[in-house]
Amino acid sequence: MALLNILHFPDPRLRTVAKAVTEFDEELRQFVSDMFETMYEAPGIGLAATQVDRHIRLLVMDVSEARNQPRCLINPEILEADGEEEMDEGCLSVPGFYEKVRRAEHIRVRAHDENGTLNEFEAEGIEAVCIQHEMDHLEGKLFVDYLSNLKRNRIRSKLVKTLKQQAS
Repeated sequence: MALLNILHFPDPRLRTVAKAVTEFDEELRQFVSDMFETMYEAPGIGLAATQVDRHIRLLVMDVSEARNQPRCLINPEILEADGEEEMDEGCLSVPGFYEKVRRAEHIRVRAHDENGTLNEFEAEGIEAVCIQHEMDHLEGKLFVDYLSNLKRNRIRSKLVKTLKQQAS
């Protein structure tokens, strides 16, 4: 297993739209394992492949308190969405910032697991929010895109300043 490097906003690679996964092989399963290790170490509750500069439609998540319910979604699709929920969101690619974002409260999802098995399930609350947040990454979208231009630019400025300080 290996820790992967997480890209930080405003890195333009975070805007890349991910491509579908077509091969479910040992290399993919190893990547999934590395994704989980990286997510847990960060620590976070979700991580999309785009965030580690791999532009495939894959995300990992674990919203359980005990961090013992890992879930891998490959080529995920939202089949149904209803209700509305506003929740504070953060992001491993936008470290240190949390803002309220409105999302569907309940979703029905179809996705493959790391072995290629197709599953359908329903999610609500934090699980639904996490899936939608990570799926946005696969489309090149970040939670800051839901914010006003003023808030987004302030966050960008602070992160760029932090990156410059770390580099010197």
